Amino acid sequence: MIVLEQRTWWRQLWVWHGTALERIWARLVLVTVASTLLTLMQTEWGVSVVVLTPLPFTLVSVAIGIFLGFRNSASYDRFWEGRKLWGELVNAARTWARQVHVLVDAEAGGAPTARQHELVLGAVAFTHLLRAHLRDEADAADAGACLPSEVAPAVLGARHRPNAALLWLGEHLRVARLDRGVDPLHVPMLEATLGVFTNVMGACERIKSTPLPASYSVLIHRIVAVYVFSLPLGLVDVTGSLTPAVVLFIAYAFLGLDAIGDELENPFGFDANDLPLSAISRNIEIDLRSALGEEQLPSPILPVRRVLR
Repeated sequence: MIVLEQRTWWRQLWVWHGTALERIWARLVLVTVASTLLTLMQTEWGVSVVVLTPLPFTLVSVAIGIFLGFRNSASYDRFWEGRKLWGELVNAARTWARQVHVLVDAEAGGAPTARQHELVLGAVAFTHLLRAHLRDEADAADAGACLPSEVAPAVLGARHRPNAALLWLGEHLRVARLDRGVDPLHVPMLEATLGVFTNVMGACERIKSTPLPASYSVLIHRIVAVYVFSLPLGLVDVTGSLTPAVVLFIAYAFLGLDAIGDELENPFGFDANDLPLSAISRNIEIDLRSALGEEQLPSPILPVRRVLR
């Protein structure tokens, strides 16, 4: 996610890293070169080319604007829903830590017990494993460090690692209930929080595994490409030698909007504008380790070149 400093309007005009321009500059160069060649052929070299009136392009631009607006709105809805789900995960993790502290091994008092440590850090492991699962990351060392040594190989070797972590937490609760580490009346409360973890995981998987229809995305790409490359044919008789500049400006608008829709469609990836899952996971770990009374906490993840991962 791009983290912009408090900038003036003028300075924001020159931001490059993480913007749509970084993704589409090669396309803009190609469109501008093609537009320049056509303009020179028509105005300087005396080569006759087929020209059109601006009317067809005016009509098509309205349709393209509607399509792009709808697609970007749908992509942003996916991005915002993903952010709300990870916000819900933050709250559920904090609730879990509080419930474990109050309801599990409640008679012991004082410093957190070994069981409380394992249950709280198990939620941290689940958070790291969910992030890795959504990003298709094989490395899960940060999650393994939060699991007991006898449990880590089975959880990390499972086909669905975050679900395996939740299964282990549920089994841990069952054992705690049997040896009276938790009152049976309190087990449904803890299970309800595990249910929130499961619901967040399933909703995130739904977003990741159900992209916008490919036929719709391909159609938008094709229409935008045909429009910006043929646009000089409708402008050269009106704008003359300024045609490349006018085409460049219009192409930047349409290609930029098209690229933004692509980038927001999967909010869990590694693009500059995707959700900062690593930073959120680290913040959850810091909060839950702090709840356990640990003093040596991991450092928060900071933006690198204004990008927070």
